[in-house]
Amino acid sequence: MCGITGWATLDSHAPPPEGAEELLHAMCERMVHRGPDSEGLFASNGVALGMRRLAIIDLVTGEQPVFNEDRSVAVVLNGEIYNYRELRADLERRGHTFHSASDTEVLPHLYEEYGDAMTRELNGMFAFALWDSKRRRLLIARDRFGEKPLYWGVFDNTLLFASEPKVLLAHPAVKPALNLQALRQYLSFDYVPAPLSIYEGINKLPAAHKLTLEDGRVTVERYWQLSYKTADPLPSEDDAAEHLRELMADAVRMRLVSDVPLGVLLSGGVDSSSVAALAVAASPEAVKTFSISFAEASFDESAYARGVAKFLGTDHHEERLSANLAANLVSEIGAWMDEPFSDPSLVPTYLLSRFTRKHVTVALGGDGGDELFAGYPMYAGLRWAELYKRMPRFLQTGVIEPMVRRLPVKTKNLSFDYKALRFVTGAKYDTVARHHVWFGSFTPEEQLQLLTREALAVTDSEIYAQARQIAEECDSDNLVTRMQSIDTRLYLAEDILTKVDRASMAVSLEVRAPFLDPRVAEFAASLPCHYKLRGHKTKYILKKAVHGLLPPFVTRRGKKGFGVPVAEWLKVKLRPLARDLLSPERVRRAGVFNADYVARLQDEHERGVANHRKLLWTLLMFELWHESFVETPRRIETSIAR
Repeated sequence: MCGITGWATLDSHAPPPEGAEELLHAMCERMVHRGPDSEGLFASNGVALGMRRLAIIDLVTGEQPVFNEDRSVAVVLNGEIYNYRELRADLERRGHTFHSASDTEVLPHLYEEYGDAMTRELNGMFAFALWDSKRRRLLIARDRFGEKPLYWGVFDNTLLFASEPKVLLAHPAVKPALNLQALRQYLSFDYVPAPLSIYEGINKLPAAHKLTLEDGRVTVERYWQLSYKTADPLPSEDDAAEHLRELMADAVRMRLVSDVPLGVLLSGGVDSSSVAALAVAASPEAVKTFSISFAEASFDESAYARGVAKFLGTDHHEERLSANLAANLVSEIGAWMDEPFSDPSLVPTYLLSRFTRKHVTVALGGDGGDELFAGYPMYAGLRWAELYKRMPRFLQTGVIEPMVRRLPVKTKNLSFDYKALRFVTGAKYDTVARHHVWFGSFTPEEQLQLLTREALAVTDSEIYAQARQIAEECDSDNLVTRMQSIDTRLYLAEDILTKVDRASMAVSLEVRAPFLDPRVAEFAASLPCHYKLRGHKTKYILKKAVHGLLPPFVTRRGKKGFGVPVAEWLKVKLRPLARDLLSPERVRRAGVFNADYVARLQDEHERGVANHRKLLWTLLMFELWHESFVETPRRIETSIAR
């Protein structure tokens, strides 16, 4: 696991700028947390490649950049290539010579054999940059699901790229400026979906995409897309469960390869518990598992994690925290999360990563299971929403909605009043918009109240166009499957995996996701929806596959998020911070938000007449980012306090 950065000039023969190596070093310094072990720099006419290394495989000879035999191809990699041993054996049979035992070194040789099609050979999580000096050509690519990030932009006739935006901001040509269209996306989704970033002129390379720069032209193309066509012939449920278990076992086995200590992040849910069970079966040594617990009961899942660990016989480690102590971290988020991001589970994910890093350098997690196996309650809710929409309008607006709005306001994790209000709020929209109103923060109507006339005048109100396009591209007519496709390309890539990457890399921990093995994902996608969602039973085929490997309570549990008491924090612990950053004076000075509307949200929330925690948290996270990177840009610390 590493961080990568560099540039390629549109004139591929241009000599390196004066002080090129010092500038490249300064950019690498912004991401020491991603790779505290070493630094690698390469600069030549037309190109510069830099990286920070977190040594995982081949600790002695695995430095980067790596080259082919005649050093005409150079590569820097962030991530892991899990099938590198099989690829290397094949390449050696074809006559290629290797000088290290690292996974990165297969990349230049694969390029020699397959060109850009090399991405199809890779099973891994990766973002890499490859320079072909003979063709004067840059290739950068990102893994199929977006586990590893990659940002890029063209400034002063130079294409810059990096693992994090803050690295690009170290280059003198890049100035932090707010992208208002990206802001509208953030307010809707809680994150900024690729290809936009919150910075004007900086783009995200989307998952499963490659970018090439050749002859002064930049081209971005998708190289892979998950197909949801049902398998023909369709396996029986028993056969599907058995094959899924075999695929998952091999995916876990491949991700246990490491030259440094390794463990499993364990919540006690079916996804992480399945990974832990398969790791125990594959490992000759006791598997270390890690969880955190909170004193606040409605946010604590630690009893389930302990139960699974005891059943599996793992070497279990748990850190008990107060959620109010976790609130102390919030003011720091803006400095290391260099795009606004309003998923509150970022905080416990960071705390779990920090605790885990005290013991191991690599951890396996359960990310991807919900999207692949229809694990979110919203999927079952789609049917209820269709029934609700068929009710007479007077029942909806005259009876049900007023009743919901009069429910007592609670602040417990996913309280009934909160879920009921989100349901009726989203029910009036079309399917795609409704799905994201349930997931996200500000509805389109709320944005009309929130944003100033000036901000509205220069932005596009068609917020869900990309999500609708993804639904149309899905090769299944099933409604739930189409929502899974959207969530895989948006929510998984831009929320879940971004959160895990930033939180874990802030403390130099590598997290691997066996569910995102392409073989597992492609098989899951080939199964019909009723194999995954059976009535209200989510993840049906996954639970069948791991039956007997886990204690019975795991597969009977409902979905529970990795939550923190944001609603209470905004009333007490974070009230001074929120009142400062969202003060009418600051809001008016920025000229983006309606100060009176923001003040009303705060007042109603603090008085307990409404639960605006999601809206206020979204605004607070934006302001923390804005203060750190736009209002008073400052040098970002190269290490995060442990």
